Amino acid sequence: MIPMRATVPTAEEAKALFAGVRRTVGLDVDAMAAALADDEPDAALLDLVATPFASVTDVDERLARTESYLRGRDDRRAVFLTVYSRMTATVRTAIDDGAFVDPEWAAAYLVAFAERYRRAVVAFERRAFESLPRPWLIAFAAAARGETLVAQDALLGINAHITYDLTYTLGDVGIDPDRDAKRADHDRINAILARLVQAAQDALVRTYAAVEIDGIDRLFDPLDDRLALLGLRGSREFAWRNAVLRADLPPWAGERYVDWRTETVATGAAAVVLAPDHGGDAIGRLRDREAGVDAVSAFREAIRRRP
Repeated sequence: MIPMRATVPTAEEAKALFAGVRRTVGLDVDAMAAALADDEPDAALLDLVATPFASVTDVDERLARTESYLRGRDDRRAVFLTVYSRMTATVRTAIDDGAFVDPEWAAAYLVAFAERYRRAVVAFERRAFESLPRPWLIAFAAAARGETLVAQDALLGINAHITYDLTYTLGDVGIDPDRDAKRADHDRINAILARLVQAAQDALVRTYAAVEIDGIDRLFDPLDDRLALLGLRGSREFAWRNAVLRADLPPWAGERYVDWRTETVATGAAAVVLAPDHGGDAIGRLRDREAGVDAVSAFREAIRRRP
């Protein structure tokens, strides 16, 4: 059993937890769910994601098909999938190239990570909101309303998947035995995530420049500071610490404590993305400008051209 002092949040975590509590005051997630409760499920989308992912190849291929389907329907959830499908293909290549200490664990990690996303999509489509993590409900509801910027759609999905899902993905695949080796592979995947998120940031800036919209960089740059209350690097470390707490504490203590930590920070971060501390008027102006251009397609093309 780990010593009790190891359960005390770091200074950065304590700051993020406090901010998360503060930022979610007045955030009515139940109202978001109620506004969508009567919408009909998309049967074709459910067909794409109905069954669990079976392999890395299955993840890669079905995420790409899902992204194409959503994009064809002008569904804003395609924006996050543009980033995520690129990440999956990159990790798949790294596994094939022997970049990991334990390639079987890395492959299981990738599949489990995607499975968290798949289950979130299924829960949202079936309106099973009680089983949908709040960060995903916020992200999907924002996409359904169509009132967010492409930048916000991308960041809300990235936040839900990294700040929230990563903790539970590590629990799904396990961090023992050979914890040090798994930590090394976790860090290698994190390095890929970091490069991809930087690519997403660059693509967002290029996208808005291409369609002659200025100001997005001032709202969301640097992404590592604005995306999550802990920053991206801090969020990935946060996920590993959460996995250690869940593995080493008694279940009655570890699970509830980690659940509270994870949901508080991820939901607070989503609130930050929806309403940054500065720039509410600027976001409104950007939204008006974005309405007249195809920023979604421009973003996808910018991601695809990224080396």
